Amino acid sequence: MYSTAQEQKYRPSHVLSVKAMVYGLACTVCLVSALSALAIVPAGSRAVLFNNFHGIEPLSLTEGMHVIIPFVEHPVLYDVRTQTYTMSATVDEGEKKGDDSVYALTSDGQTVKIDISVRFHLIGDEIWKMHRAVGPSYVDKVIRPESRTVVRNVVSSYAVTEVYSTKRLQIQAQLEDEMSKTLRRNFIALDGLLIRNISFTDAFAQAVEKKQVAMQEAERMKYVLQKQESEKQRAIIEATGEAEAIRRRGQALHENPLLIQYEYVQKISPNIKAIVADQKTIMGMGFGRLMEEGDKK
Repeated sequence: MYSTAQEQKYRPSHVLSVKAMVYGLACTVCLVSALSALAIVPAGSRAVLFNNFHGIEPLSLTEGMHVIIPFVEHPVLYDVRTQTYTMSATVDEGEKKGDDSVYALTSDGQTVKIDISVRFHLIGDEIWKMHRAVGPSYVDKVIRPESRTVVRNVVSSYAVTEVYSTKRLQIQAQLEDEMSKTLRRNFIALDGLLIRNISFTDAFAQAVEKKQVAMQEAERMKYVLQKQESEKQRAIIEATGEAEAIRRRGQALHENPLLIQYEYVQKISPNIKAIVADQKTIMGMGFGRLMEEGDKK
């Protein structure tokens, strides 16, 4: 009797506890269902819907709140803002630690190291296609391997001297063109491809340095030869002038032998009136006549 009375006494509270648990569970299920029915796409993102019954939905959810079928449709978020993937030999500069530059062979068999940065973004309206073809690992599956392949293929068409000097801008333009086509096939848009640095093997760097030294020496010798040629031409001109002067002087002496005596007298002191040589004066040898002829002229 006591046991039965005790059961009747505590039965109402027990029933209330069970009801509260049921209500709480129902509210939780409703809340979870309500939250599962909402998909929020943050700024700069797009979402792909995966349906448990028929796979990927052929649409992309834009920014904002969207109603979906709970427990059936599952959103997968993607960032559609511009991203940059860098491969560099400088530590901590690229996405991978250590030397991650692209090694490529030129058309003349030289090895070059090229650091590049690939700037790209996922095409918002085609996110669902990219998700189906590539998936979330698009960097490892597309960006990295394709960019390295494109760099090697393009560089192989140029000589090493063209890579580091005359054709660098042309190579970068060709890389951008080839990379843009490759990414577009995977529903990714290329914003730009930058060649950050080009380096060479130590042996080639030494060869280039020696070549530069040789070119500078050649330029110096060219200058020396030009200077010598200029001096040679000047000497020829001077010699030609002197020869012409001697010819004219000889012709004058031939026409007037007394001219040499006249020039001699012109160089002595003006106070001297006469010069005696072999008991004769120059004036007596016709010098006076020479002077008179000179005055007449």
